[in-house]
Amino acid sequence: MYEGVVQDLIDELGRLPGIGPKSAQRLAFHILQAEATDIRRLAHLLEEVKIRVKYCDLCGNVSEEDRCRVCRDPRRDDSVICVVEEAKDVVAIERSREFRGRYHVLGGAINPLENVGPANLRIKELLTRLQDATIQEVILATDPNMEGEATATYLARQLSPLGIKVTRIATGLQMGGDLEWADEVSIGRAFSGRRSLNEG
Repeated sequence: MYEGVVQDLIDELGRLPGIGPKSAQRLAFHILQAEATDIRRLAHLLEEVKIRVKYCDLCGNVSEEDRCRVCRDPRRDDSVICVVEEAKDVVAIERSREFRGRYHVLGGAINPLENVGPANLRIKELLTRLQDATIQEVILATDPNMEGEATATYLARQLSPLGIKVTRIATGLQMGGDLEWADEVSIGRAFSGRRSLNEG
């Protein structure tokens, strides 16, 4: 335990996802040893992110404009929507260069232990988007873990009556993993090997 503001900084850094007590301490001491201009630049960027970045009003991806870069791109295939849990998953899939359609970010996954149900996700917005007759396929690219599978199963049941092809990315991705940590080749294979969830 450290005194005062140093311990406060360590505690605050430790609240970040993936940062344990030792990592928080290392980051805190890195900040203490850094030049004042570097710290001011970091503090400024943190404020700018909170002020300027919002969520795309169509797909839910992060953006500095009302519509994200992908939604503004006229070269994308409007007939296919890839459903992901988080905006960071869009970046992971884009790195693979396998997918040229549109995205829909749910904002999480169904997780009863964390009190996250379907009503807490952007499912209603997805159903609204699917009223567009040009959409022919929905690819469910939720994480290959318990929550992601539960979300994909729920969505498949909701989407089946709409007459739109519903597919799930193949398990070229390890079970229990996160899309953001997968390499480009694994994501590419997962897209190539996706399977239908609503066809006999």
